[in-house]
Amino acid sequence: MVLNFFCSSKNAQSASKKLLRLVFASVLLLCSQTDMAGEVYTLKFATLMPTGTAWSKLLDDWVMEVEEKSQGRIKFKMYSGGVMGDEPDVLRKIRKGQLHGGMFTGYGIGRIYSPARVLEMPFLFKSVEESDHVRERLMPDLEIGFRNNGFELLGWPEVGFIHFFSTKPLTSIDAIKQQRIWLWQGDPLGEAFFKASDINPIPLSIMDVYTQLSAKHGSIDTVYTSTFGAIALQWYSKLKYASHIPLTNAIGGVVISSRFYDKLPADLQQLLRTTGKKMGDDIRLNAREANIESIGLLEKNGIKFMLDWDEVDMDEMLKIRDDAAAYLEQTDYIPASMFAKTKQLLAQFRDQQSTESIDKPATAPVTSK
Repeated sequence: MVLNFFCSSKNAQSASKKLLRLVFASVLLLCSQTDMAGEVYTLKFATLMPTGTAWSKLLDDWVMEVEEKSQGRIKFKMYSGGVMGDEPDVLRKIRKGQLHGGMFTGYGIGRIYSPARVLEMPFLFKSVEESDHVRERLMPDLEIGFRNNGFELLGWPEVGFIHFFSTKPLTSIDAIKQQRIWLWQGDPLGEAFFKASDINPIPLSIMDVYTQLSAKHGSIDTVYTSTFGAIALQWYSKLKYASHIPLTNAIGGVVISSRFYDKLPADLQQLLRTTGKKMGDDIRLNAREANIESIGLLEKNGIKFMLDWDEVDMDEMLKIRDDAAAYLEQTDYIPASMFAKTKQLLAQFRDQQSTESIDKPATAPVTSK
C-alpha cells in the first residue's frame, strides 16, 4: 500500500512537471509569435519628386497600400521634394543606414548600377515600344546588378522624353552649342553626350538649377528635362523655348537597401516587390500621358517648341550617339557587352515588327492633342 502510494505520488509529480514544462513552452511560443507579429519596420524613403503631383499621388497610394497590407508591420517615413538633398546625397545616406530607400532618376541609378543606363542612351530607340521590349528582357540582369551592389530594385518608373529648354531660341545645334547649358554635376552619361557634341556645359546640382535660372546674371540659360518635369520643378516659369527633338527617354527606379530588405520576413519582402513593381508601372504609364498633356500646358504658358528632326543633320546626331557610347565603353560605365546585348534585343524586336531599317531616333509627341 505504502509502495503503491509512493509510486502514485511520484508519477503525479512527474506528470505535473511535464504539464508545467508544456505550459511554459506554450507561453514562450505565444510571446515569440506576438513579438513577431508586432515588430514594426520603419522604411525611411526619399525622392526629389515634389509633393502634390500626379506621380507623388501614386507614390502615396503605394505607401498606404503597403502599410495596410502589412497590417502596420511596415511604416514609411517619407522625405519628398529633395529635402534630403540631391540624389548622391540620398544614396550616401542610404549606404550609411540613415535612409533605407528612394525613387531615383537615371542619374542616381548610374551610381548604383551604371550599365542600366544603356536604356537611356541618346537617340537609340525609335519608340517606347522598343524601349519597353528591351527593358523587360534586360530586367533579370538589372535586378542582379542592383542586388550585387547592395540594393533591391522594386519598380521601374519612367521620367520620359527629355528636351532642351532655354531662355534663348533653339534654332540649330550650332546655336545650342553657344548657350550656357546645365549639366547635372557628376553625371557620366551627360558628360559623354556633351563631350561628343563638342559642348562645354555648366555643372551644377539639380538643387541649384532654379536659383541660377532665376538670378539676373545666372550661370546657365539652358537646361534639359521632361515636359512634365519642367512644370513640376517650376523651371518653365524662367524659360521661353523648348526643342521638339527629344534627347532620350529617361529612366527611373524605386530601390531599397539590401541591408533593410534582408531584415524583413519573406511575406513583407514579397509585398514590397509585388506592390513596388505595380507602382513603377503605374508611374511609367502616367508619365507618358502627363508629358503629352504638359506640352499643351507649356505652350499656353508661353513656351515655344522649335527645332525638329527635319531641321538637323541626322548623320551628325547619330555620330554624337555613337561617339558618346564609345566613350562610355572605354570608361566601362556601360560595358561593351551591355551595349551588344541591347543592340541584339533591339534588332530582334525590329525584325519581328518588320520595322524599316532606317536608323531614326524616337519621335516625342510635339503637340498635346
